[in-house]
Amino acid sequence: MSNDKETTQLLDPPAQPGAAVVGSAQAAPAAGNAAALNATKESLEDYTLRFAPRSYRKWSAGVVATSALGGIAYLADFSIGANIGIAYGTVNAIFGILVAAVIIFATGFPLAYYAARYNIDLDLITRGSGFGYYGSVVTNVIFATFTFIFFALEGSIMAQGLEVGLGIPQWLGYAASTVIIIPLVIYGMNTLAKLQVWTTPLWLLLMVVPVGYLLVSHPESINTFFAYTGESGDGGPNLASVMLAAGVCLSLMAQIAEQIDYLRFMPPRTEANKGAWWRAVILAGPGWVIFGAIKQIVGLFIAIYLIATLDPAASATANEPVHQFLGVYREMMPAWLAMTLAVVLVVISQIKINVTNAYSGSLAWTNSFTRITKTYPGRMVFVVVNLAIALVLMEANMFDFLNTILGFYANCAMAWVVTVASDIAINKYLLKISPKVPEFRRGMLYAVNPVGFVSMLASAGISIAVFFGAFGSAIQPFSPIFAVGLALVLPPVLALATRGRYYLRRTDDGIDLPMFDADGNPSDAKLLCHVTGIEFERPDMVRSAKDAPDGGPQYVSSLALSTDKTGELVLPSQK
Repeated sequence: MSNDKETTQLLDPPAQPGAAVVGSAQAAPAAGNAAALNATKESLEDYTLRFAPRSYRKWSAGVVATSALGGIAYLADFSIGANIGIAYGTVNAIFGILVAAVIIFATGFPLAYYAARYNIDLDLITRGSGFGYYGSVVTNVIFATFTFIFFALEGSIMAQGLEVGLGIPQWLGYAASTVIIIPLVIYGMNTLAKLQVWTTPLWLLLMVVPVGYLLVSHPESINTFFAYTGESGDGGPNLASVMLAAGVCLSLMAQIAEQIDYLRFMPPRTEANKGAWWRAVILAGPGWVIFGAIKQIVGLFIAIYLIATLDPAASATANEPVHQFLGVYREMMPAWLAMTLAVVLVVISQIKINVTNAYSGSLAWTNSFTRITKTYPGRMVFVVVNLAIALVLMEANMFDFLNTILGFYANCAMAWVVTVASDIAINKYLLKISPKVPEFRRGMLYAVNPVGFVSMLASAGISIAVFFGAFGSAIQPFSPIFAVGLALVLPPVLALATRGRYYLRRTDDGIDLPMFDADGNPSDAKLLCHVTGIEFERPDMVRSAKDAPDGGPQYVSSLALSTDKTGELVLPSQK
């Protein structure tokens, strides 16, 4: 949502140097299009539901990457690493973390590339990667679930910090950690970019210094770390334990969708900036998991140090990040300063990640609701909805059931992300059955494409059944293998079986302008949307099925199409 000045500028945009403007002499939008116009105005800042235009993407590759990486400042990794290490021992935990990291990096790369290259979010990528226009709604629900689960997790960690540092009851801390986020997510990418860039140096300092101190001042803690065998005392190398640990870590696979919510604002790739462009895409895209894996191992390292050096009562909270850092800070400085810095770290980390959770979750809910109902209720409605669900989870004390919740959710996240990655890597590039250029516009896609939709449901359903022991306890720990394996294999099998016929409903969008410029970037040529009276860039537009009064062509934006309840603007299918 932008301010009045920004909205006015966008409603009457100046011509961009070198950009073609087509259709600007057409009539103003007809009455009765209030829903589309309101949706357009309110989503100008966020580019909800649609392509992020070049005229808005003014950040450098470095700024976009820094903003995206700021979103992984969450402390949940420290809890996850501590929990799986305490349960399965150091060796199994580390192997599990590494297995998950390799899978997340490999599957996240094609998704990050498509987002940065074509300037669309993961839902729009998913639509054209085997799911169809309505088929991807189910993946939006999966992603929205990810955002409120991890919002609740981070909010719980902040509440723990407020209770330890300020004596605030946890129930009140849960509410405070929720309410504080709302004003920060109103203005979308502009505000989030500034917040992430300015808070990152302090966050890094508060996190890295105590870990470095521990390694230098207590070198014996390294041997203690590798010797730790877990609560059962039987933490030697064990494949089942490794896979159980990996399953918990793989719940973070959906984090790539939040990285993409930033990467879609990458500048065009040119010869001059391609080195910086690729570094930013890799580092801030799949590369987030490198930092995540390091944090998980560090969380386990600190937890084991606390368990080995503190009394049993104190070590019972070794999986809580505020106690982890407080324990190390106290060895470095006076108790009052240690407490202050621990609380500051927790609060900064929670804010950095939960503004992203709230922002991305609201986009996912809004996207799904608008497609199903053809009504745009406003993104802020779903900010409140997402945060309300997260608050209920916090008050229900989800932190105590962390491993189970994340282990179950991982199966859904893996089924979705791996299915899309498989369609891009195998069906688009290897088999060349799926169209290489991602399509997301209504009318160009079938409602549901069985290639991705069925693959995801099958892999998620079978892996969840394995997770809950439906096929016996012997294979129960290996549900991640079923989720990843089936999601990798089924898309090409179904694409070959259907001969790719359900990818595109149309191959011609009715616009006689190139979609891409000479460098292969989405074109910045502009077309007038006859529904809203606003000019949009070429990739966001399609010819309207409703001609102008003089019989000439009219064009309509993807956002206006998404709120067209009559369907009269949607082009007919091509046989």
